[in-house]
Amino acid sequence: MFRYTLKRLVQGLITVWFIATATFGAMHLVPGDPLSGEKAASAEIQANLRAKYGLDKPVLQQYFVYLGNIARGDFGISFTQKNREVNDIIREHFPVSATMGLLAILFAGAGGVLWGALTALFRNRLPDVIIMFLVILGISVPSFVMAALGQLSLVKLNAFFGATVLPVGGWGTVRHMLVPSLVLGLGTMAYLTRLMRSSMLEIVNADFIRTAKAKGLPAARIFSKHQLRNASLPVVTVLGPAIAAITTGGFVVELVFAIPGLGRYFVQAVQQLDYTVIMGTTVFYGAFLVFMVIAVDLVYGLIDPRVRLQ
Repeated sequence: MFRYTLKRLVQGLITVWFIATATFGAMHLVPGDPLSGEKAASAEIQANLRAKYGLDKPVLQQYFVYLGNIARGDFGISFTQKNREVNDIIREHFPVSATMGLLAILFAGAGGVLWGALTALFRNRLPDVIIMFLVILGISVPSFVMAALGQLSLVKLNAFFGATVLPVGGWGTVRHMLVPSLVLGLGTMAYLTRLMRSSMLEIVNADFIRTAKAKGLPAARIFSKHQLRNASLPVVTVLGPAIAAITTGGFVVELVFAIPGLGRYFVQAVQQLDYTVIMGTTVFYGAFLVFMVIAVDLVYGLIDPRVRLQ
């Protein structure tokens, strides 16, 4: 187990290095100078920034300066936001994105397991048809459309009651979090529902299920202890990437609902060619995704005793 964990960590570091290298290369292919835009600093400050990040040196030397800064956990200073470090931006705004992502994955996980189990129990009947139709919609409709529809529904709801039942935008209370988190988790919920349904249908005719029925075990116990538990293992497998994708993929939702999350600042950085913010958040997101995948691999071995990590 220790050797497997160490091997996965080394692989994760290599992956993060590749992400950092690809981001560095992509940023140097983008035309324009981030230090001479609309919010350009004075000539002295520009010279200091170029010297600090090696922008006045050959590209290869810039690359090693960049890797050295990342190794020390220094993502640099924003080129467009004066006296603000990228680390501070991540520290202040990632918890907002993470909170919304956590609520979204709770909605998606609970809904995916519940609706997937129901569709398997009522296979080819009306509940199965209705749920699978909604699942197809959830997978097909883009998140920005869902976000716009969710905000429009809130406007109609508040107008109907003549009061603010749920806020249309902003952040700060549980009421602000509910609808954006639900909208963010709908696509993952639909995917997990399909996965859970397929897994449940495979488990139904398994040998151990027939043995449990032959022993006379109650149907409710067979469903909860044997079918549901074993069918949820594939869901756990994709849960790590799903958590990372939801936590880091709420850019559009944050913009539509005016949520001060990290994704909103990433979009602004792309628009303003803020190289340090773009590269810092990209490497941070990539490292977070790699960590979640490794964590799920390890947890999967603990959940399923049949799996032996070597």
